[in-house]
Amino acid sequence: MRSLGRTDAEGQTWSCALCGAGNLWNHNVEFLEQEEGWERPAVFVEFCPIQWESLVPGRDYRAEPFIKLHVVTDWVGNTSDGSESQEDGLKVFDLLECIHELLAGKRGERYIGLDLVESQTNHNHEDLLENIEVYQCAVIKKINSAYQNRN
Repeated sequence: MRSLGRTDAEGQTWSCALCGAGNLWNHNVEFLEQEEGWERPAVFVEFCPIQWESLVPGRDYRAEPFIKLHVVTDWVGNTSDGSESQEDGLKVFDLLECIHELLAGKRGERYIGLDLVESQTNHNHEDLLENIEVYQCAVIKKINSAYQNRN
């Protein structure tokens, strides 16, 4: 589990944990009636198709894939100026910032530069709100030479 705690301008402490309610995206929101129930907020990860560029043919490849995070929360109501539910309704954006703080600039053994490139909000799910945060990074893939030497 990765978690992050922070205090906002009003002194409220927020914690953000990416665990348990995270899963691979399978159009979960679209088929909610057919799905086993899941807690919210939930984060589903979608790996978009990857276009590989050959650096060393048959061995080393590079790509800049897109990774979509589908952040699903309960719809709490009207967020227009002066509405009673405005403050609660806008808290979802604090959650998105918290997730971004966990992911921005991360790097690993085979990837670098995880960065936010697009945000989408989807209100088409009745009592749910889906925010899609699209990240991109650079990835290196090395094919194990043991597989190449079998032929």
